[in-house]
Amino acid sequence: QVQLRESGGGLVQAGGSLRLSCTASGSIFSISAMGWYRQGPGKKRELVAAVTSGGRTNYADFVKGRFTISRDNAKNTVSLQMNSLMPEDTAVYYCNYARPGYDYWGQGTQVTVSS
Repeated sequence: QVQLRESGGGLVQAGGSLRLSCTASGSIFSISAMGWYRQGPGKKRELVAAVTSGGRTNYADFVKGRFTISRDNAKNTVSLQMNSLMPEDTAVYYCNYARPGYDYWGQGTQVTVSS
């Protein structure tokens, strides 16, 4: 089992910034991917950004150039720096830890961007 603890959501005005962090604990494998997904009101959960233990990153097109994902393998943490936030970024953001055959999710943190 892997437990994920998220922090950093909140309310921000359009154009502002927030930083999300997630720490994994438990059965941590050396080969894994960590990332952030989000689910807006009435929408399906979607990938925002992910990073492998080897440092390869993947971003959704709608956040390229605005969001940056980073990972500290020694601390089992993943962070998402979100800049130039827009009202359409409003959603519950979920931390994800994935290793072959397994997916783990955090409880989610609310991000609200006001116009």
